[in-house]
Amino acid sequence: MRKDHGKNISDLSMQELFQIEIETQAEMLTSGLLSLEKNPVQPPVIESLMRAAHSLKGASRLVGVRGIERLAHVLEDVFVAAQKNAIVIGAEAVDVCLRAVDTMQHIAVQKESAESSGQESELDSIVSALAAVRQGDALPMAMPRPLPVADTPEAVMPVERFPAEESERIVRVSADRLNRILGLSSELVVDVRHAQTQVQTMLHMKKKHADLVQMLDLLRDALSGLGANERANVYLTQLRKRAADFQQLLAENLAQADAFDRRLSTTTARVHREVILTRMRPLADGVQGFQRMVRDLARATGKKVDLTIHGLRTEVDRDVLEKLEAPLTHLIRNAIDHGIEFPAERRAKNKPERGTVQLAASYSGGMLSIVLEDDGCGVDFEQLKRTIVERGLTPAGMVERLNADELTEFLFLPKFSTRNAVTELSGRGVGLNVVRDTVQALGGTVKTSTSPGRGTRFTLQLPITLSLMPALLVEIGQESYAFPLARIDRLLNIAPEQMQTIEGRQYTVIDGENVGLVDACSLFGKKAGLGNPLHLEVVVLSDRLSRYGMVVDRIVGQRVLAVQSLDPRLGKLRDISAAALLEDGTPTLIIDVDDFVRSIDHARRGGTLQHMEEWADNQKRKVVKRVLVVDDSITVRGVEAKLLEAHGYVVATAVDGMDGWNRIRSERFDLVITDVDMPRMDGVELVDMIKHDEQLKAIPVMIVSYKDRPEDRQRGLEAGADYYLTKGSFHDETLIDAVIDLIGRAE
Repeated sequence: MRKDHGKNISDLSMQELFQIEIETQAEMLTSGLLSLEKNPVQPPVIESLMRAAHSLKGASRLVGVRGIERLAHVLEDVFVAAQKNAIVIGAEAVDVCLRAVDTMQHIAVQKESAESSGQESELDSIVSALAAVRQGDALPMAMPRPLPVADTPEAVMPVERFPAEESERIVRVSADRLNRILGLSSELVVDVRHAQTQVQTMLHMKKKHADLVQMLDLLRDALSGLGANERANVYLTQLRKRAADFQQLLAENLAQADAFDRRLSTTTARVHREVILTRMRPLADGVQGFQRMVRDLARATGKKVDLTIHGLRTEVDRDVLEKLEAPLTHLIRNAIDHGIEFPAERRAKNKPERGTVQLAASYSGGMLSIVLEDDGCGVDFEQLKRTIVERGLTPAGMVERLNADELTEFLFLPKFSTRNAVTELSGRGVGLNVVRDTVQALGGTVKTSTSPGRGTRFTLQLPITLSLMPALLVEIGQESYAFPLARIDRLLNIAPEQMQTIEGRQYTVIDGENVGLVDACSLFGKKAGLGNPLHLEVVVLSDRLSRYGMVVDRIVGQRVLAVQSLDPRLGKLRDISAAALLEDGTPTLIIDVDDFVRSIDHARRGGTLQHMEEWADNQKRKVVKRVLVVDDSITVRGVEAKLLEAHGYVVATAVDGMDGWNRIRSERFDLVITDVDMPRMDGVELVDMIKHDEQLKAIPVMIVSYKDRPEDRQRGLEAGADYYLTKGSFHDETLIDAVIDLIGRAE
């Protein structure tokens, strides 16, 4: 991957400028030579190669790097001879030229000449070989091994240039600072969604105010029919006018708030998109060396292979792109070594001599899809079965009953290889397990399909960016958790009688398959859940070997979360990968699905999980009722909460009406107890909103207030409150008796 130099051109030293020159010209030389190997007669390509070598010669002479100057000079002579049709640059000549390019890059990286680094003899050998190419002489049978360019080769492939890339002014920004900016912009996206709820609240207030004005009109008509006195009519007219003025003011403010919300949403989305784009790079930046790698591996193995890449402009998060290099390298090496046949074998199968490896990147379903496939021999299932049995992984009888998908899963096991002998490419047992581990660590998945005799396909599904995550929000033991949406197989509601028990373990049948059921509360060591006793809400998860149905208290719904990394001082938390803040500021933990499934495996083997029949029975016998206390006084909240908890109720609190409204829409409650006078939204408004919501209106609401005037009580009851109690008169038994009257005892 090309390095970001992080400076303006005017700030670079002579050596840094030369390093950029080497990278750029080496890329042009490599891509041009690979093109000539397929078609030697390309005058424009030869012209560009000659100019690249000439530029390197002049630049290296300027900075005094003698070794690069020597190689560039002889390379230029080779390309001039090809321009004059004195020679044809064939495959053997390309070998020598590429090794010269590698050597120049190595010298530039080492920042010293070949003479001073003790590599003069190797340099002389390459110069002699280039001279032989220029003269059209036969090349020596043995060439010196190419010098390593660096720990990770920087050999590159032809890449389309984006115009902006050459003209942009580059500034130095640390990756950590960029990540912090990205995190803040992601939080802003979530906060904007919270602000949108305020506009919805104002819309509701506008509707209720319109109802009030209508009632005033009805009252005026009723009083006029009763012959009300003149003063009453004057007051009523003034009240009607003030209500109309307020209605107009509310409408204007609502229009402004709505317009501001749209502008804020649009601007926030644009800001977040631009910040995201600072982390995005085209796929081409991460696959520059693959063409050269395929060419060298094919020649080393005696095979003929072409690599085609589609979607070079597909934008990928730079962190994802960097981590993809190793798994894609493994897959390509695997395709050449295990998949593509030798030319004679391909001819015998009526295939073209040259095999093909295709790499394609695209967006699919909000994810980055990368497909790598070859047209080779596919997986030899008989050989795979023998290897599985020989290594004692599965008995022979069971292997014969496995289908193709189950057999290919063994290829991803650590230290698994179908090769008995260790070669430069194979037999070490390192490869596909690295692919799956890396992809899953990025929050993605790997799928394999193969057709014997026709080839193999690997499909990688990855998040486009690591900053935002589509997730499913659930409630486990009265706490919020999130599952990455990409790792969820499906969601189910099943009745307790749909559970079956086999050898002491609980299952349900999904599409003809027995899927184990696990109580999430039991796994997290929490008290029995408070879910619906009439059905189980199930999240079906899987890894490469296991599939389970997680029974949760409640499935809240889908969210897009701004992912926050956990403090590294915490270390790796079991079953947890990251955290996020919900729209109301509540924190939630994001489940590490692979770790989670492994924990289930261990718990089932250890017999520490609660039986689901026990869970269902407990739910039927004991459903603890939940109460939400809404009051802006911390003292009142605390007293009421302790009193209710002492009688067995589960209590949650909210600091004002708006906070209570947000909580009741996202959590399950059997009763709401609210004060009247509170900031942002008072208790009467809260009652009114609850009672006009189709999903919430059945929840009983009790008002507990210091206001004890009849008109205050009447106002609360008219809004829909089921009970009105004054703080000045109630004592312990009064409040609890009222709660029991409304919802019964705690259990």
